[in-house]
Amino acid sequence: MYRNVDFRVQPLEWIEEDLRELSQTDPHAKTIQLLSANPLALSYDKLVPILEMINRYLPEMEYIYAATRVTDIRNKTVSQLKRLKELGLREISLGVESGDDWTLERVNKGYHASDIIEQCSKLKEAGIDFWMTFLNGAAGREHSMEHAINSAKIFSQCEPMTVGTGGLVLFPGTPLLEEAETGEFTPLTEKDMLIELKTFVENLTCDCSFITHHTISGINLTGPDFLNRKDRILAALDKEIQHGNLDMMAAIRRNKRTL
Repeated sequence: MYRNVDFRVQPLEWIEEDLRELSQTDPHAKTIQLLSANPLALSYDKLVPILEMINRYLPEMEYIYAATRVTDIRNKTVSQLKRLKELGLREISLGVESGDDWTLERVNKGYHASDIIEQCSKLKEAGIDFWMTFLNGAAGREHSMEHAINSAKIFSQCEPMTVGTGGLVLFPGTPLLEEAETGEFTPLTEKDMLIELKTFVENLTCDCSFITHHTISGINLTGPDFLNRKDRILAALDKEIQHGNLDMMAAIRRNKRTL
């Protein structure tokens, strides 16, 4: 998706200009999100001045959020993560995608299930809340059940505050679409996607909020207290598998052009 976009760090002067503007337009801001790709790819020594600057320009700041990768936590110690939390970094969203080693290697994530457990344990020790995302369909037909079951096991062991799921879309120009066209990757049908999602939910045992961006017709699976709602979510998925408008869902997925 970012094949033709260079990844580079914004100059600190640009960040300060933005914060100076924010201090004038919203001086009482209490929450802020660090945007663009994965900002925690920055080292601890580069992140600290940015968070300190946020607090200087927005003195009522309470809650800093960032999306990131498992690999971005590797080069930060627990004590460094604790310091980042003291400066306001309260929540992180991890684009984990899978907890199954075969799938992680297949989509070149750059880490294994054991790395997910290790890095999430550091976040828990530091007291930083985190989300984990499951990419429904990422393993294709070849490894669907292993992807669902092993992901649920790893997610349950890590105990995130929120589990999010989304359905795979094969965008033009991506290697995975090219592999699907040559028969090297077999995408799931809409029914198979729902069966995989149901299998993931069946095996998920952590008490969390559950959010899905899956292309589903007419049902809402999102909300807190996952374990209390688990049976209802499974019943809704069963109904969708048996009676959902799968053709409509397939058309919606085909017509998606961007994230």
